[in-house]
Amino acid sequence: MTAAAAYLERDAELMLRVRDGDETSFALLLERHRRPVIHFLSRMVQNPAVSEELAQEVFLRVYKARATYEPTAKFTTWLFRIATHLAINWLRDRRNEKSEDSLDRSAAGEGAPIQIADRAPTKEQEMLYQARLAEVRRAIDALPAKQRAAVLMHKYHEMGYAQIARTLNCSESAVKSLLFRAYETLRARLVHMA
Repeated sequence: MTAAAAYLERDAELMLRVRDGDETSFALLLERHRRPVIHFLSRMVQNPAVSEELAQEVFLRVYKARATYEPTAKFTTWLFRIATHLAINWLRDRRNEKSEDSLDRSAAGEGAPIQIADRAPTKEQEMLYQARLAEVRRAIDALPAKQRAAVLMHKYHEMGYAQIARTLNCSESAVKSLLFRAYETLRARLVHMA
C-alpha cells in the first residue's frame, strides 16, 4: 500500500471514529482537509469570504452525517462532492448578481504565495509570472461551474477520473467530456501564452 493510500484509508478510519462519537478524530479531519476545501471553494465561487462560509457548511454537513457515514468511497470523494454541490448551488443562486469585488480579486491574482527557487526572479519576471497566473485563473474562473470543478479537482487536487465522477455524481466518460471541453476552451483562450 502506498503512503497516499494509507493516508486516505486513515481518513475513513477517522470518520468511522467520528461516527462513534470521537470528537478528536473530527478535529483531525478538519485540520487535514480545511485548507484544500477552502482553496477549492474559493476557486469555484471566486469569493474568499463566501468560500470560508461554505467550508464551514461542508464540515457541518459532514458532522451531521456522521451517524450514517459508510466508507463506500474515499472520504475525500465524499467531502468534495459536498463542497461541489454547495458551490454549484451558491453559483446558481447568485447567477444574476454581478460581483465587481470578485473581478477585482481575480485581476489581482488572489495573492497566492510564490515559491522562489534558488535564484530570485527579477521584478520583471515576477510581474510577468503574476500576470500570466492571473490570466490563467481568469480563464479557469470563466468556465461553466461543472467544467471548472472538474478542472480544479483534476489539476489542482490531482484527482483521477473515477474520483471526479463520484464527486460530481456522473460517469467517467462525462468527466472526460467535461475536461476535454474545458481544456479546449482554455487552450483557445490562452493560445497567445504558448
